[in-house]
Amino acid sequence: MRAAVEGELRLLEPGVRASPDAVTALLDPEFTEFGASGRRYDRTSVLAVTSAVDESDPGPSAVTGMSGVLLAPGLVHLTYTSERNGRRFRRSSLWRRSDAGWRMYFHQGTPAGPAAAQR
Repeated sequence: MRAAVEGELRLLEPGVRASPDAVTALLDPEFTEFGASGRRYDRTSVLAVTSAVDESDPGPSAVTGMSGVLLAPGLVHLTYTSERNGRRFRRSSLWRRSDAGWRMYFHQGTPAGPAAAQR
């Protein structure tokens, strides 16, 4: 489970997100995401979003409440809350182990807290 948590935290680092190779290494070929915007992403489309560099970016997201559950051998479900630029999100990810190691298979972000109430 530790490898899944470490991978999740790496994907939140601006330096990792800016590197398509680093992101690709952490995402399963069958990756799917339902973003906080409501959009659906696959591995290819999420690379365009993660590699967009924002010079005003204050750094990585703050993460609280990270917890994980082993659902089956080689399958971990992580949940946590992230905060970045004054916006909070509840996040849920599935990580699965393959011959290439632990990779994110599915991710969903949902707005939470005061930022969600403003929408």
